[in-house]
Amino acid sequence: MLDAACRLSAASADGTFTPDDVVRLLRRSGSRYAENTIRTHVVSRMCANAPAHHATRYADLVRDGRGRYRLNDPRP
Repeated sequence: MLDAACRLSAASADGTFTPDDVVRLLRRSGSRYAENTIRTHVVSRMCANAPAHHATRYADLVRDGRGRYRLNDPRP
């Protein structure tokens, strides 16, 4: 999922993407993760500024406005 986020960020003019973008890219890549699992990871488990609803969280993404996310530490 992080690889998908990196690819989407690099392809976006402003570096942001939506959970739908991640779902579509993972589907095209052959992922078998359930759509809800992907969305949960993007909006909650991988998001640094999401409420702490999970025991394990990662600060890979930051919510950047309503429904838009970006990498927390963009790679060059």
